[in-house]
Amino acid sequence: MSGNSVIDLMIEPRARDLGDFTVRRALPDRRRQRVGPFIFFDHMGPAEFEPGTGVNVRAHPHIGLATITYLFEGEMLHRDSLGYVQPIRPGAVNWMTAGRGIVHSEKVTEEVLASGQRLHGLQTWVALPAGAEEVEPSFEHYPAEDIPAVSVDGVQICVVLGSAFGVSSPVSTRSETLYAEAVLEPGQSVAIPEAEELAVYVVEGSVAINREIVEAGVLAVLHDGARGTVTAESAARVMFAGGDTLEGERFIWWNFVSSSRERIEQAKKDWREQSFDSVPGETDFVPLPVR
Repeated sequence: MSGNSVIDLMIEPRARDLGDFTVRRALPDRRRQRVGPFIFFDHMGPAEFEPGTGVNVRAHPHIGLATITYLFEGEMLHRDSLGYVQPIRPGAVNWMTAGRGIVHSEKVTEEVLASGQRLHGLQTWVALPAGAEEVEPSFEHYPAEDIPAVSVDGVQICVVLGSAFGVSSPVSTRSETLYAEAVLEPGQSVAIPEAEELAVYVVEGSVAINREIVEAGVLAVLHDGARGTVTAESAARVMFAGGDTLEGERFIWWNFVSSSRERIEQAKKDWREQSFDSVPGETDFVPLPVR
């Protein structure tokens, strides 16, 4: 790397086998727990599901965070303990705020199960500010047509969370957050948007960030205040993820995030004793891990 590199850290995600398919996890990393409020970053697929097979993530709990599922291909079915049942499709946003506690499952409809599908997308968690960790849980769905899309010098951009490239997402976040998708043809460039902390994840293809090559499947964490451009070496899709620095320490255990170790211990006890609210109509759940 050159001395004037805008890249602070390159993270190559670790593969995690979820049984039905494999994900690649970029955050948390031993060298970097979070970027802005983003504390968990999973790349799902692309995965091919034959007819009769599909995603089947049983009911499980969360506290202290908000989740976002963003798909490029395929469909998943969200159900939660608030009673929401919502398919998520490419370009749409499922924004679930766990707060003091929520339970959800991620599966597929009978139609998708029967037909099979190709699934490809990202699942991320945003840690809540300390003062909002115990808010009431909530769920919001935004169809793809409600997520602002713009063309900047021919580059197709969707601003999923926050404000950038002259547009603002309708999704209401608890802290300053930026999450945006850019699809580039070979040779096209896009300016690095402004954010206190920012990373560039290369979903597909290969890009140069101020002339430094970043390949598909790599999360490039930028130096604070980085400026410059992302240029496609080949047809590419990237996600910009970041926002304001999250104050204070955060602890992560399984699906729980909190600024308090004691709060996580309480959540573990609550799930072990099944005192969380359940997902209506579902009895199967993921047991508390033994570790």
